[in-house]
Amino acid sequence: MRQAQLLTLDDIKTLVNTFYDRIRTDELLAPVFNERIQDKWPQHLEKMYRFWQTVLLGEHTYLGSPFPPHAQLPVGHEHFATWLALFNKTVDELFTGIKAEEAKWRAAKMAEMFEAKISHARNNPFNIL
Repeated sequence: MRQAQLLTLDDIKTLVNTFYDRIRTDELLAPVFNERIQDKWPQHLEKMYRFWQTVLLGEHTYLGSPFPPHAQLPVGHEHFATWLALFNKTVDELFTGIKAEEAKWRAAKMAEMFEAKISHARNNPFNIL
């Protein structure tokens, strides 16, 4: 595929659609995502477009808190590592430039934070999510 800058909502949609196509066929991640999302993939993708549009383009279309829907997922380090590898591979195949690098950096920070928060919640019986 031709690499381009990651600059528009259409670019975000290309990234999100390609990435989640890979998630839905990944041996480790597909069961987790499909169990949670079920038949609501169009709604999930729309939410992801708005999230990344807000984060990368500064166009504030996402309202909400991204962590709570993930708090009780049955995931561990291998899930986050696989998620991040697929995300980085998708970005690298489709895009180049500052925003592409920012997308990978932000995804890595998000995966690190979510993994830490999930681990903390599991290991702290007094924690209320």
